[in-house]
Amino acid sequence: MDLNLLVSGAVYGTTLTLIAIAAPRFTRVLLAASLVVAAAFYVWFALDAPTSAAWLAVELAGIGIYGYAAMRGVRGSAWWLVAGLTLHPIWDVAIHYAGPGRAFAPEWYTTWCLTYDLMAAALTAIAILIGTHLTEVPSPKPATASVVWLRNSICTCGSTCSCSATGTCTATMGACAA
Repeated sequence: MDLNLLVSGAVYGTTLTLIAIAAPRFTRVLLAASLVVAAAFYVWFALDAPTSAAWLAVELAGIGIYGYAAMRGVRGSAWWLVAGLTLHPIWDVAIHYAGPGRAFAPEWYTTWCLTYDLMAAALTAIAILIGTHLTEVPSPKPATASVVWLRNSICTCGSTCSCSATGTCTATMGACAA
């Protein structure tokens, strides 16, 4: 493994994770996106090389696995993001660096991704343990739509008014005397 790629992956993993943590509104989405994109690159490599449909299915399964962890990490516990980022290096090394995926996955990517994922996982775990915004599980936000039913009616004053459900009348044409 190339030491420069290992260091570069660690630096980029640290940088993106710290940027993500510094943006509380987008932290989980950024970390989840990096996890899914890392898996999607292997699909791209498989499509670019002469691989079988079965092998492409394996790579798509990887997107499904890491996409599931990413989704659970965005909607639930951030530990799902840590789990996905921690397990992805196994996918990198066992399948693409030393395994059958070596035929099409570039060595530079598997090496770089190894330390990127591990640094992102470690910093995310530290952020959870020290009690940052990643500690809380996001709660579902209820719909905030407010509907006020208006109906046109003839007011006692004889003009056309809009009456709300509470019975308050406002003139739409002319003056309302009610």
